[in-house]
Amino acid sequence: MSNTEVKTRSVQVNNDFGQTGKFVKDNQKSLLFIVGAIVALILLYFAYQKFYLAKRETEAADQMHVAESFWAQKNWDKAIKGDAGYPGFEKIINDYSSTKAANLAYYYLGTAYLNKGDFNKAIENLSNFRGDDSFVSAEALGSTGDAYVELKNYDKAESYFQKAADKAKNDFLSPLYLKKLALVYEVQKDYKSAIESLQKIKTDYPNSAEAQNADEYIARDQARQ
Repeated sequence: MSNTEVKTRSVQVNNDFGQTGKFVKDNQKSLLFIVGAIVALILLYFAYQKFYLAKRETEAADQMHVAESFWAQKNWDKAIKGDAGYPGFEKIINDYSSTKAANLAYYYLGTAYLNKGDFNKAIENLSNFRGDDSFVSAEALGSTGDAYVELKNYDKAESYFQKAADKAKNDFLSPLYLKKLALVYEVQKDYKSAIESLQKIKTDYPNSAEAQNADEYIARDQARQ
């Protein structure tokens, strides 16, 4: 590169920086306002988390223990609607939306409706549950599958039982949902897929209770093919 080109490029770079500096200078007030607004939003977010949401989380958890007790006793109506001064899961969801307690209440509420035989409400509430725990999340997916079986929507049931088995990844729930998946395939006379699900139980979960009688189901499905 020649000296002339170097000088030309240097002038261009300086001009570029000069333009940037001019922009900052000309728009200093606007930029300060934008930065201030961003800082204020960040502070508001942390204040919301600490002073508002944390308080609601505590209140919701305190309110929920009676409904959980009703649920454990299989008193589904009181678990859903509450009793005397204690709210049920429906009210907790309405009063404490966006809290972890309300999210968990969707799971409890969905399984309560499932046991009451209101399968559409069971699906609605279980579908609103969002969980990181693989055990509870798998149960929510599996219970959704159970509700779809009752509604004879076997395609949806297949999907949810498969998701539940994949989510659980343990020797207790995964083989259970794989067996339910096989039974749904049997209802649809898809014996090949049923056998594949049962074989997966034997291969991946050989010590599970479901694996002990898998051969019996496999033989039955092979005879039906």
